[in-house]
Amino acid sequence: MDYQEAGVDIQAGRSFVEKIRQGVASTHRKEVLGGLGGFGGYFELPQGYQNPVLVSGTDGVGTKLKIAQALNQHHTIGIDLVAMCVNDVLTCGAEPLFFLDYLATGKLNPQQLSDVVQGIVEGCRLSGCALLGGETAEMPGFYPVGTYDVAGFCVGIVEKSQILDGSQIQIGDVVIGLASSGVHSNGFSLVRKIVEVNGLDWSDRPDLLNGQTLGEVLLTPTQIYVQPILNALKSGIEIHGMAHITGGGIPENLPRCLGQGQSLEIIANTWEILPIFSWIAQTGQINPTSMYETFNMGLGFIVIVSAQKAELTINWLKNKGISAYQIGQVIEGTGEVLIRS
Repeated sequence: MDYQEAGVDIQAGRSFVEKIRQGVASTHRKEVLGGLGGFGGYFELPQGYQNPVLVSGTDGVGTKLKIAQALNQHHTIGIDLVAMCVNDVLTCGAEPLFFLDYLATGKLNPQQLSDVVQGIVEGCRLSGCALLGGETAEMPGFYPVGTYDVAGFCVGIVEKSQILDGSQIQIGDVVIGLASSGVHSNGFSLVRKIVEVNGLDWSDRPDLLNGQTLGEVLLTPTQIYVQPILNALKSGIEIHGMAHITGGGIPENLPRCLGQGQSLEIIANTWEILPIFSWIAQTGQINPTSMYETFNMGLGFIVIVSAQKAELTINWLKNKGISAYQIGQVIEGTGEVLIRS
């Protein structure tokens, strides 16, 4: 016997690497040393920092992968993967530098996984970070043929004196929500259960979705906020705190950027709630509290600024093509989010 008879195709692995080589190289920044294929990736620290701090983040895409694999549409999953990591790192004010991925599959399909990697490449371009390397594991008998899982991590950099750690936030500061592109990459176990229980299909076109299929809407990639936020900071927009709205929604994620003795008052209906969330709530008969605790509800990222800078910040973001809304304020408290109608 040989490795291929055991289910591992070494030649397919080589073919896969060649398919992705050019795309990976296109993401490289000037700090990248060497190319694809080594045992490790090399990245030289950027110049100009007095006291640089490296910031790392890691994540996956969750069961959104089940929809991509059911529809055989894999080109946006990589964007999701990068977004989940770089948006997290961004919240302290860090610039993402490089990204690495891990892909595992039952039987390596070079075209399928190269579609995933092309999405990763696009996510890295959108966030300005280099795809420094990765790992692909063919694991017959562990994953069913045709399925795969992905995970990734990124490393960013920030000047130590400029880290956003909650100490900058003041009572009376204004909360600004940045629009999401959709469900992003959280809550899909509940979405899939709703579809299953109601006997629906990913190709269905509910009236609320304005002619789009469920699959099209749900596979919309996660919005990457890195470039507009970094550009805002560089242009002098003074941001006191940031939060990436992922699993747990606004109630769980927004308090993570607060200081001591602070809570948040959020006014519902001050931003556009996308049709997909209305469809989920109606079809699944989900109460508002559960919706807010599971989904981003149309806000993928939140920044906190002084009341005097709120209008300036909103207008600046809108001029960069990011829909932004004043949704609340920082109040005295012990870390709660109070959502009022």
